[in-house]
Amino acid sequence: MPVIACTVALLLISNLFMTFAGYAHLRNLSQRPWLIAALASWGIALFEYLFQVPANRIGHTALSLGQLKILQQVISLTVFVPFAWLCMCGAVYFMFRR
Repeated sequence: MPVIACTVALLLISNLFMTFAGYAHLRNLSQRPWLIAALASWGIALFEYLFQVPANRIGHTALSLGQLKILQQVISLTVFVPFAWLCMCGAVYFMFRR
């Protein structure tokens, strides 16, 4: 697998874990103390880093640090923007339904 494709795949998986770690506790742990939610999120974030660190190490063999950072930001937005858009559309639906 080419270096850039491997880097993109690992960063994409990393960002999926990041989004899940940041928001899953709102649904699954809403009745638990915040400390439990934080610890659960940190546990999920561990998997984020298990993909992100190798992605950056592999990517740095072919890309500069600046290129890696831009790639990471683009992938983060690619993962997060559809999620945010879905949440906004859901909010509009529930606010204006009769």
